[in-house]
Amino acid sequence: MRLFATGLLLLMAVSFMVLRRLSALYPNWDPVLGYAIAFTEAAMVGGLADWFAVTALFRRPLGLPIPHTAIIPVNKDRIADSMANFLRDNFLTPQVVARRLHGYNLAASAGAFLADPRREEQSRLRAGAAGLFADILESLDPDQMGGMVKAGLRRQLSRIDLAPLLGQILANAIADKRHLPVLESVLRKIGEAIEANEPMIREMIHQRANAIMRWTGLDERLANGVLDGAYRLLAEVIVQPDHPLRAKIDESLGRLADDLRHDPAMRAKVERIKNELIENPAMAAWLDAMWERAREALLRAVRNPDKALSGSLGDSISQLGLALGEDQRLQALVNRFARRTLVGVASRYGSEIVRLVSETVKRWDAKTVSDRIEGAVGRDLQFIRVNGTLVGGLVGMAIHTVERWL
Repeated sequence: MRLFATGLLLLMAVSFMVLRRLSALYPNWDPVLGYAIAFTEAAMVGGLADWFAVTALFRRPLGLPIPHTAIIPVNKDRIADSMANFLRDNFLTPQVVARRLHGYNLAASAGAFLADPRREEQSRLRAGAAGLFADILESLDPDQMGGMVKAGLRRQLSRIDLAPLLGQILANAIADKRHLPVLESVLRKIGEAIEANEPMIREMIHQRANAIMRWTGLDERLANGVLDGAYRLLAEVIVQPDHPLRAKIDESLGRLADDLRHDPAMRAKVERIKNELIENPAMAAWLDAMWERAREALLRAVRNPDKALSGSLGDSISQLGLALGEDQRLQALVNRFARRTLVGVASRYGSEIVRLVSETVKRWDAKTVSDRIEGAVGRDLQFIRVNGTLVGGLVGMAIHTVERWL
């Protein structure tokens, strides 16, 4: 489209010169040629004006430092904030989320999943859970599970060489990049902690500044610089996958994983901590109580799996699903709770999503922003150039007509 619009402009220029030459050679054709000359002349003006306007959005025309050009690169940060505000105001406000969820019956959908009426009150979840637990629990001997499993649990825990296991898990997580969500969550929590304690940090900087810095106001500028730098660093580490600090963290975690697997001192330290936890009376009592409760529930399920699962538990799940599908008041209650929960999520975390969008766009270089926006709307902008050329030509003919009448 850029080539087509430019070619049309060049066609008007060539036509203008040819028509002017014909007008000089054939004066008798002047009344007819006058309209054609007026069309091509005005078309060139319109095409050039729209070329300048379209080009000025993304770059400086002909590289000249003309004021109010290269609008998008110059105003990149303001555009990022505007995009973020648009996203927040139109998609992530509690009112918008509530309005979108108002017509969606979440409770009825959940009820249809929990209890499928086409299977004679047999819940899909109930049938799957009953079959799975029956197969597992029927393979165990109820008379020998008690003390053997409880004693064997502590024995197996003491035999586990925990350090290499933790090292291998950490190494695999790093290799598959499964540690990144945890890292980003930790960085966000650090940012929230800094934000929550910002007055205390400022006060610490003010107290440690000398009298000259406080008198000149440099302590406030220093505090702003420290806090802004911390926020900027955290944001950059979160949004930039190739940030150097991420590489340093990955390198440190890699060394930790390697030490857990190969460093005798590290392995001995982990083993000592594990043994202290196992030998702790509170930990031992918790493990005993947890296993006793689990053992009793498992034994009951083994002795009568139909009653435990397909019976009481399964019927409860099925009845819940049927109630969600048929009880209008229960649907209203569940839907209201779901709306309030999702609205609360939008209220609490919407600003973080918006800030992520804004910071991401701000960290793009100006050329990247211009190229992406031009790639999205550039074809339509070239149509503006074409229309400007043609409309300019028609306006030129109209002016020429009025001039001849006068």
